[in-house]
Amino acid sequence: MVLDLQRQDPSDHGVISRVARQLGVGTESLRNWVKQNQIDSGARQGLSTEERAELVELRKKNRELERANDILQAAAIFFGAELDRRHKR
Repeated sequence: MVLDLQRQDPSDHGVISRVARQLGVGTESLRNWVKQNQIDSGARQGLSTEERAELVELRKKNRELERANDILQAAAIFFGAELDRRHKR
């Protein structure tokens, strides 16, 4: 609705407020949805919904890998120290 009304009258700056009232949603919520739609369609720069989801997934995997790396480093130190003690006896 917002995009159609903006195409009809590009100089009308109250479109989002009016449509938000008609739909019973917050003005800023609607503004953010319109902005994200413009990003997803390539009309505006920014992270698309798909890119944002991929970024979240990659950050999650990165945390998991860092945690696994920390565990492996701790295990290597433990077993290295254990082998060193056995070797000194």
